[in-house]
Amino acid sequence: MTRVAVICGTGMSELTNDFRKKADSKVSELRIQSKWGEVPIFVIEENEHRFFILDRHHPKFGNRTPPHMIEHRANIFAISSCNPDIIMSVNSVGTMREDFPPGHIGISKDIIDLTQIPWTFYDDKVHHSDRTSIFDINAVDYCYNIIDATQGYVVRDLIVAQCIGPQFETPSEIDVLVELGADVVGMTLGPEQRLISETNIPHVALACSSNWAAGRTPGLPLAEIDHNQVDSMASSMRGKILSCIEGLTEIF
Repeated sequence: MTRVAVICGTGMSELTNDFRKKADSKVSELRIQSKWGEVPIFVIEENEHRFFILDRHHPKFGNRTPPHMIEHRANIFAISSCNPDIIMSVNSVGTMREDFPPGHIGISKDIIDLTQIPWTFYDDKVHHSDRTSIFDINAVDYCYNIIDATQGYVVRDLIVAQCIGPQFETPSEIDVLVELGADVVGMTLGPEQRLISETNIPHVALACSSNWAAGRTPGLPLAEIDHNQVDSMASSMRGKILSCIEGLTEIF
């Protein structure tokens, strides 16, 4: 039995319902307690496999936790307690690359996180987790093949810049991030990966290109970014994300 954990957010609110529509899937809900708060996780039983779906924003009654208020320690503690074989992060990102336009899924390779916000499970003793190769190469290869079969072209070496939010970035901030080597920008992967690195659970991150970063819309450098449009664009990629989630059962 393979156990795949998924952490998702913008545009992925219907991912659990996508599983519910499958005749061979059974969906239930867990509420895992941690010293950082309660975390709701949906459990999908499909044949002999288990999938654990966590919306990092904990939506409740139409409200979603904003990115700067997410308690990532609670989320990662909860999802890792499900004893998964691999954790997949699904992140909506703004793109700075013309070959990675909105509507495409790419695969993250590394992270630039200069926010200077510490995220760790080890506040009382020294623990330095290695982050030289932060994503599982077998999972990266498998997701690449699945996405390539439907999308036709996949960028698999994305460098993700971590920003705090909840505001989108300014064009000047984006220019600086590009100079530093970033390809896309997001608000959640940095803390998640730091904490997952302390669990030693394999990790893979899919980047959903949901909008052009500020100042980067081709021909329209002053184009504004609308979150509702971002959410809608990310949602359009759920089918390919679902294929990757189920496909990971083949390698673990």
